[in-house]
Amino acid sequence: MTYWRALILTFLLLAGEPLVAGAWPRPEGEAFLSTAARFSWPKDLSRMVSKDPHGRYHSLYFEYGLTERYTLGLDLGRSGTGGGKAIVFLRHPLRDRESGLRIAAELGLGRIDDAPVLRPGLSLGLGLENGWLSAEGLMEYSTVTGLADYKLDLTRGLKFDNGRMLILQLQTGFPAGKPGYARLAPSLVFPLAPGLKAEVGGAWGLTGDESMGVMLGLWAEF
Repeated sequence: MTYWRALILTFLLLAGEPLVAGAWPRPEGEAFLSTAARFSWPKDLSRMVSKDPHGRYHSLYFEYGLTERYTLGLDLGRSGTGGGKAIVFLRHPLRDRESGLRIAAELGLGRIDDAPVLRPGLSLGLGLENGWLSAEGLMEYSTVTGLADYKLDLTRGLKFDNGRMLILQLQTGFPAGKPGYARLAPSLVFPLAPGLKAEVGGAWGLTGDESMGVMLGLWAEF
């Protein structure tokens, strides 16, 4: 599926309002789709080259509630090490109560850089009166090399009365045999029409990442 076909599908399959993913299970029979275009440059613009293979990429994320307890998902885009990514995963809540901490585990299978990977993960979430807190950890284990890359994202989401959301995220990664990295990735989500939201954000490398970037995306639930 091309990026533009994903955008068209987003506009055609609209209903409801997006929910926070991760530790919060997708309701049975409901689906969520997001697609985004991401652009990045070296913070030192003098190092920019005309053909940067990692300067632009598109991503697509999809979830579907198979049952009340199982969420099926698809994650397409780019991994933390820069390789192409295509992962199918199944998520199951370990603690799913109306109040307090929510915990969910997932297991994904797919390919990164054309090599098969196994991707287990654990998500923690805490709903707040004005938003949420979450932590999502993943391990990308190569079944060919036996090496593993680790990723941990920490998020603070703020919800406003006008339907807008401010998302403050710290993205960290620990690739096998390479230095770890950390970047800030804030974004603003706002409604465009019933069932459709847009996301506009940026990224700034803090350590192990000398890039900066912007992101434009769409969310839909149906």
